[in-house]
Amino acid sequence: MLLWKIFILFTRVALLSWGGGPASLALMQREATTALWIPPGGTEQLPWVNSDEFADAVAVGNALPGPIAPQVSAYVGYKMAGVPGAIAAAAGTVLPTTVLMLIMVVWFFRVKESPTVSSMLKGVRPVVVGLLLWTAYDMAYSVFGVGKLGWGGASAAGLDKLFIVLLAFAVLTFTKINPAFIILTAAMMGAVAYR
Repeated sequence: MLLWKIFILFTRVALLSWGGGPASLALMQREATTALWIPPGGTEQLPWVNSDEFADAVAVGNALPGPIAPQVSAYVGYKMAGVPGAIAAAAGTVLPTTVLMLIMVVWFFRVKESPTVSSMLKGVRPVVVGLLLWTAYDMAYSVFGVGKLGWGGASAAGLDKLFIVLLAFAVLTFTKINPAFIILTAAMMGAVAYR
């Protein structure tokens, strides 16, 4: 039953999010952090993952090659039910949309020049940017202690993390360095600096 719930949750995320893997992270985070369960031997309902765990999943997923959405979903699924949970989560993220895409490809190539379809896509693209910004904003809380109420618990110690954010942004913007190298470099520096 838990595997089915995992599959359905990630299928819902995959079918209701627009703009690819990174854009689906906002909905995935909201779903995974609000879904509740009672762990074996426990008595209290807990979220599948909390915001910090989701941020860890995104960090790990970004450090690996391939699409981010199945990787993050596999992380959450593994936390919930081990390897079978990871498989159920990744399958829920990939299978329904793959089947839908195969169907849509045939249809899309028949109507891609349609002014209606073009207009719809122009309306959806800014929403995707908004979803990505919301995900970054929400993740900032776990990195800096910044949230909906302002700086909250953020301290001067957060300036080092802000420097890392700005440096990563600058490197990605002004060079052609592969993001994987930036992530691996940050991971090695973090192993030394934050130990």
